[in-house]
Amino acid sequence: MESISVFEIIKVGIGPSSSHTMGPWNAASAFIRILNRERSVAEVKEVFLEFFGSLAKTGIGHGTDIAGMLGLNGEDFKTIDTTKIDEKVAKIKNDQILNLGGEKEIPFIYGYHLVLNMQKSLDFHPNGMIFRAVFEDGTELVQDFYSVGGGFIASQEKNSIQKHCIRTLYPCHHGSDIVKYCEKLGLKKMSDLILMNEESWRTQEETRQEALYIWQQIKECIYKGVNKEGTLPGGLNVSRRAAGINRKLLGDKIYRNLDEWFQLVVDAEENFTNINKWIACFALAVNEENASFGRIITAPTNGASGVIPAVLMYSQAFTPFTSEDDIVRFLLVAGEIGTLFKKNATISAAMGGCQAEVGVSSAMAAAGLTEILGGSVGQVLMAAEIAMEHHLGLTCDPIKGLVQIPCIERNTMGAIKAITAANIALESDPGKAKVSLDEVIQTMWETALSMSDRFKETSEGGLAIAVNVPEC
Repeated sequence: MESISVFEIIKVGIGPSSSHTMGPWNAASAFIRILNRERSVAEVKEVFLEFFGSLAKTGIGHGTDIAGMLGLNGEDFKTIDTTKIDEKVAKIKNDQILNLGGEKEIPFIYGYHLVLNMQKSLDFHPNGMIFRAVFEDGTELVQDFYSVGGGFIASQEKNSIQKHCIRTLYPCHHGSDIVKYCEKLGLKKMSDLILMNEESWRTQEETRQEALYIWQQIKECIYKGVNKEGTLPGGLNVSRRAAGINRKLLGDKIYRNLDEWFQLVVDAEENFTNINKWIACFALAVNEENASFGRIITAPTNGASGVIPAVLMYSQAFTPFTSEDDIVRFLLVAGEIGTLFKKNATISAAMGGCQAEVGVSSAMAAAGLTEILGGSVGQVLMAAEIAMEHHLGLTCDPIKGLVQIPCIERNTMGAIKAITAANIALESDPGKAKVSLDEVIQTMWETALSMSDRFKETSEGGLAIAVNVPEC
């Protein structure tokens, strides 16, 4: 089984969807690399891109078409100026020219060179796409890709286009492995084991710096979200709410930057109602940014990107565990729990419904919080199990295919459940637990396999059809 770094689960991303935006974007970039490896972009006459299944059915709402075009155009979602996305896409469509790989201009007609095929699904995975390049000499190169969740991509010939050849010193593919190695090494903190394994990719200091970078990106994303008013794009006319909640909670207090705002949050009145509202505010802020093609932290997906930021921000604003070491430990443990779900179930809503996104992120956040609040290894795993147990069967039925309703509010629920799960686990004896994390992961996968495709990010069931929204 592959080894996965925690920073492949928790990473910088772009909204609104990891599987429907980042995955296709990564696939387009990978196709450019294949072209240059096999031939040369300079030899390409035309490129065709066809999306299938869930990618096609909810593609417009998720920006799948935009991701495909910008990826082929040589843009990087980690560095692109997100305020220029609409402008860049409009230029491609209006000029009918694509700058392939940023190297060669070729004809590109939207609807002809890029097609959303809603009538067909590829067998390998619901999130399928096929790229086809026609060279000047008439020969072709065809490559299929599948967006398997969290921005990860695969091809039918290869299990994963993103190779994980690294083997960690203490491979942890199940919760039982984590318990075994912590006992064998005499480790009291789960994060100590994860930090050791992350040395397979980078030094401990580099791991620490990456975690603190992620934390800074989380703060910046929340800060942007609590300072933006207006309506989210897409046609549902969903109003941003984080800014209003932030304004009411802070009253007439004035701040000029992120640090001043954060200190006001830390100093805010701490009662249950206010803290509860702040947690919701944090999650809403991130997911409103995500819905607007903002830069966010994928954890483990974009649709669930508000849960871990909300819980981590809660820990830093309203608990005594606020050191940089606590932040690092939280993210290491949360990321490791995410790898267990990816290896043994799925983090793709198109495969498992929203239990695979908000459910997984809630389990990750619960584990991370339990770790820094002083939980034992058993209690950390128990917190993750509790959080997932109460997300089992959660469907993915976004209205109009947008990552907005019910997705944005659902992140606030996932955050609260994570905190509750952590508190329960901290007051419990894991030895008396009737269900293990490994068992709940297996149950989640079995539930995913039994779930109707109508509830797996196709917008063909649940709220997506119960609520009649006219096309705009």
